[in-house]
Formats: sequence, C-alpha cells, structure tokens
Amino acid sequence: MKSLKIRNVVFSVHRYVGLVVGLILVIVGLTGSLLVFQHEMDDWAIQQRFGQVIPQEQRLSPGTLVKTVKTAYADYPDWKVGQVQMISGREFYTIRLNRPDETQWEVFVNPYTGKIMGDRQRETALFSRVLALHYELLAGNIGTKIVGIAALFLCILSITGTMLWSGWRKFFLGFKIKWNAHPKRVNYDIHKVAGIVTAGFLAAIAFTGFCWNFYDQTTPLIYAATFTPKPPEVQSTVIPGNPPLGLDEIIARSNTALPGAANTFINLPTKPDGAVEIYKKLPKDTEDFNSSVKLDQYSGKVLAVTDSRVAGLGDRILNSFTPIHYGTFGGLPTRIFYVFVGLAPTILMITGLVMWWLRRKLKKPGAIASAAPE
Repeated sequence: MKSLKIRNVVFSVHRYVGLVVGLILVIVGLTGSLLVFQHEMDDWAIQQRFGQVIPQEQRLSPGTLVKTVKTAYADYPDWKVGQVQMISGREFYTIRLNRPDETQWEVFVNPYTGKIMGDRQRETALFSRVLALHYELLAGNIGTKIVGIAALFLCILSITGTMLWSGWRKFFLGFKIKWNAHPKRVNYDIHKVAGIVTAGFLAAIAFTGFCWNFYDQTTPLIYAATFTPKPPEVQSTVIPGNPPLGLDEIIARSNTALPGAANTFINLPTKPDGAVEIYKKLPKDTEDFNSSVKLDQYSGKVLAVTDSRVAGLGDRILNSFTPIHYGTFGGLPTRIFYVFVGLAPTILMITGLVMWWLRRKLKKPGAIASAAPE
C-alpha cells in the first residue's frame, strides 16, 4: 500500500510537471535537434554564399588579417574587433566586430590570401536565431531563466518517468510497443519506450543546460563541491601613453606559455584593463576551448594558463558539459542519435497529453487512475 501511494505521488508529479513545462521543452528540444549539426550546416551556407577556400601551404598571421579587416571597415571607427575565430576543421577565419548597439558583425576572411569573403550581422543569421530561441526563447535574460528552470523540471521528469517505467516489473516488455493493440495502449507504449530510451540523455542535457543558464550560480557550487580552486580574475595593467602590443606578439607569447597547442579563439578586451584571452586545443582535447592563456594586453605578461591536461576536477566537469550537451562525446553516431533525442520531448508531450485527456474523459468520481493503461 505504501509503495502504491509513493507511485501515485510520483505519477502526479510527473504528469503535472509535464503539463506545465511541456510546450517549452518541445521548443527547446526541436531547436536542439537543429543545433546538433549547426556548425557544419552554417559553414556550408557561408561557403555557398561567399565561396570556397582553397587550402594553401601557409596561412597569414591573425594580426595581419585583423589589420586587413580594420582597414576595410575604416569607415566604421566605432566597430571594434572583439574576437578572432580559427576553429579547427574550418578553412576560413571569422573576425567579429562589436558595434555600439551591442550587436556583432561577422567578417569571413580567407586566411591564405587575406581576402575578405563577405560579412553578415551575427544576430540575423539563421542558426543564431535558432540558438537564441533554444537558449532564451528570444526573451533575453528572463527567457534564459525560464529555459533554465524548464531544464531543471526536465531532470525531474526524467527521474520520475524512469521510476514509473513498467520495465521494472517485466524488463523486456518495458521496451515493447504493441502496435496491434488498442490505440490507447499503443500511445502509452510509445510514451513508455521513447521516455526510457532517452531519459538518461535528456537528464544529462537538461542538467548541463540548467548549469549554463544559471552559470553565475552553479559554477561556484561546482568548484566548491569538488574542492577545486576557482580561476582567479585577471586584468591588464594600464600603461599611460603605451598602446597595446600587436596581436601577433601576444599570440607568440601565448604559444610559449602553452606549447604544442593550436589557437582556436582569440577574445580581445573591450576595456582598457581587460586581458587578451586565447583559447587553444591540445592534441588530446576534444573541444576547441578546454585550454587557454590570458595575457596582459600591454606587456604581454602571461596572467593565467588553463591546461586541460592538469585541470582540476571542477574544470574537468565543466569541460565535459559541451560534449555531453551536444552529443559529441561519441563522434558522429551519438550526434545523429542526439537529433532524435531532441525530438523526444515532442513525442512525449503529445503522447502524454493524449493519456491525460483520456484519463480525464474516462475517470469516474472517486476512482484512482493507474500509471499505465490496462
């Protein structure tokens, strides 16, 4: 009797949480499926629009390319170079210009010839809009919090759904769909199987998404829970009358600080006392930004080094979020599977609504609805 009461409570939590956040999870899930291969599809679109890059023996230095872009956009002195992207596997470089209205202009450059291939406003690009819908429902900071809370609820749904799974009684039947049964039963079986197959992945995706959307709150907790020192905040020492060092000189010093790593992203400071942050990819890194070097923009002094090979537990956990969230940990097979995982909330929402509607229609006064159809 006690176990039945617990099951009914779990079932009620599962049902009403699903009804409350179901639509949000459908939007986040569908956009997530689109974003699994966003880089490949966006790169293809860019090259279709602006042309292919033919690899050559030698690439021009990032400093030279930044000077080229500055010269080309000299009519817009308020547009400041904020980032240089040299993503592994991509032949062209992307230089982002920060504009006074807080939007960004992306300039695509051939790193072998220095030719500017084309440009676009980042916020109006298709996948930028999809990402904004996925991450914040196109609602800014409020949307970010809503999606973060919905992600936490998805964790609850994954846990309660797993607890309610009928396969705990008969394991193999828990994965069976009786297609020739009554439509009510087929609907339940689809919900049951889709839920249990994706529950663990949805929970992991939801947890990492929650942590990202509440980054300022969760990151210190992760460092504290793992007894990992939080990376110190660093800044440049302003030298009156002295301009910042050239970008190529800064890069050379970062290469000395972390030899053997490929440069992938360069974040240039937006404030006079800001530091230059250069992300790097070591031979065994799975992502482009697990290692980095921060330098004083005036003296070139190395202020901080993050080496993924000797990272603390907290940093390793944070570094694992990207492959877990995007499904890159298992290569192409897991990424393809993640496309279907993103579709799961839609399937579960539709089948869950059908079950809820049938229960309301057929439920008699005083009767207790079971967790599964007869």
